[in-house]
Amino acid sequence: MGKPAHGGNLVWASALAGCPPSAILDFSASISPLGPPESVLTAIQSQLSNLRHYPDPSYSDLSLSLSHFHNLPSEWILPGNGSAELLSLVGRELSEFETTTLITPAFGDYYRALAAYNAQVLEFPLIGRDSINGVSTNDDSALLLNNPHNPTGVMFSREDILPCLDKFALVVIDEAFMDFLPPDEQQSLISVMQDYPNLVILRSLTKFYSIPGLRLGYAIAHPDRLERYRTWRDPWSVNTLASAAGVAALSDTEFQASTWKWLPKARKELFEGLSQIPGLQPLPSAANFLLVQSEHSCVEVQHRLLKNHQIFIRDCQSFPQLGDRFFRVAVRTELDNKRLLTALQSVLL
Repeated sequence: MGKPAHGGNLVWASALAGCPPSAILDFSASISPLGPPESVLTAIQSQLSNLRHYPDPSYSDLSLSLSHFHNLPSEWILPGNGSAELLSLVGRELSEFETTTLITPAFGDYYRALAAYNAQVLEFPLIGRDSINGVSTNDDSALLLNNPHNPTGVMFSREDILPCLDKFALVVIDEAFMDFLPPDEQQSLISVMQDYPNLVILRSLTKFYSIPGLRLGYAIAHPDRLERYRTWRDPWSVNTLASAAGVAALSDTEFQASTWKWLPKARKELFEGLSQIPGLQPLPSAANFLLVQSEHSCVEVQHRLLKNHQIFIRDCQSFPQLGDRFFRVAVRTELDNKRLLTALQSVLL
């Protein structure tokens, strides 16, 4: 089995560790450890009898819930089979521009989506800079970035990004991790969406609500653009269970509040614990993961953690700018984080 390009491949990890996938403690995928919420599981259960029917092709209930959640007309929102499907649609449009600028290191799926349609990529390195000011452009270029940035965890402010909307013909912002911040700390551009017809925002519901197995995300953009995307996609891309789960998740304010309360403390404790291990230096992050620079081979560390402790961290070899001296870890529960720190001390000292 080839080395995974993404985190969360427990089949690959368990084969290396010599244990069942269920025995792996997964820090490689940046998924909340608090879910799925009971409300989501109940909603899924309630829809099992409807599996004999096709889904609503317009996903009316989910679209309406997203409309209320973001205070936008529903025609500005397109649910999808995870943000990955929507990224593929975006990649097709980006290929129509002379160049697409990527803020690097960049999520590997961006390269996949762009390469699928032979889009021309121009890389703008983030490491060593404190903003995206200075990114180059021309009259027929686009920009693709994520905020918070993956894998560094850097948060761009609205003020950082807004000038890009006047410089680029199309700006696509992947906000897959934005909901891990409380609303008053988020730097989303959803509030200005209707002022910028050249803006596309991608969102994921799978990471915050711990439902990656369902595949659920959505795009926010001008209705004319979304209608074009609909003509490119397969029908019924969002299944009945995923749609019901999304409706329940968006209304679960108790789960949302508990996540916003949990993350800052857990992230701070994990950051401090990693900082105290010789040879490791975590980078500050606004998201639910930490990028860690290491004096040791991260592939070797990854393999030792799997074989000796059944713990799976994300190496960064799929990010060419990072290579074998960085790894990424999700923020998990206090007990899980302590187990990781103890295991790292064991394999590094």
